[in-house]
Amino acid sequence: MGLLTGKNALIFGLANDKSIAWGIAQAFAREGANLGFSYAGEMLTKRVRPLAEQLNVKFVEECDVASDEQIAAVAEKAKAHFGEIDIVVHSIGFANKDELQGYFYNTSRAGFHLAMDISVYSFVGLARAFQPLMRRGGSLLTLTYYGAVKVAPNYNMMGVAKAALEASTRYLAADFGPQGIRVNAISAGPIRTLAAMGVSGFRDMYKNYADMAPMRENVTPADCGNAAVFLCSDMAAHTTGEILYVDSGYNIMGVMDPRKESNQASVVSG
Repeated sequence: MGLLTGKNALIFGLANDKSIAWGIAQAFAREGANLGFSYAGEMLTKRVRPLAEQLNVKFVEECDVASDEQIAAVAEKAKAHFGEIDIVVHSIGFANKDELQGYFYNTSRAGFHLAMDISVYSFVGLARAFQPLMRRGGSLLTLTYYGAVKVAPNYNMMGVAKAALEASTRYLAADFGPQGIRVNAISAGPIRTLAAMGVSGFRDMYKNYADMAPMRENVTPADCGNAAVFLCSDMAAHTTGEILYVDSGYNIMGVMDPRKESNQASVVSG
């Protein structure tokens, strides 16, 4: 038996096979979860449905998370298909490309509202819609990034949105705790997803990331998937309101370690 055998899990935000959501989906399937997918728009249909077929996922629904009506409709369909839900994964974030370059103070009012609505309020909206369907021992999970707590060049509006998302995770954890439902977030290191490539300068940041991270390695969607299995399984039965860093230790560093890999190897071998 897998760690998620018998659990019904819905994953919102699957875009393609480079998505963190796909890494989570593969890990969940490996551990025996019954999966359902939701994606952002018709243009993603051709990318998402073949992925669903790979994992034999039958529940695949389009949902604009800016619409309470569409969220409610997907929840009703999920109720009819699954009955009850154990896991809801929110892997959604969006800001206009113009808000992901230059100075943060140039963020437009409309761009601020849009990023907060899609990246933050959608998690709250999904939590509210699925609350009546959630079984005790269930889990809500979202994805964040270190730019929520420290300044990351050009991350700008998304950093502010992720900070609000992390705060929402804590408040939702307090709300859902009495029901025995946990709410957590994974803070992943930079991964070459469709969304990340919209951040100006991301390629250079990704290239240099491993030089500063203690483990000297970038992280992958599969790493996030394995962490998600833990947080959504009974192994984390009393873990809630937490931000779990999956970033090769990057978040613990204050300044770049000047030591080279060769020096590290000599110390280990010596």
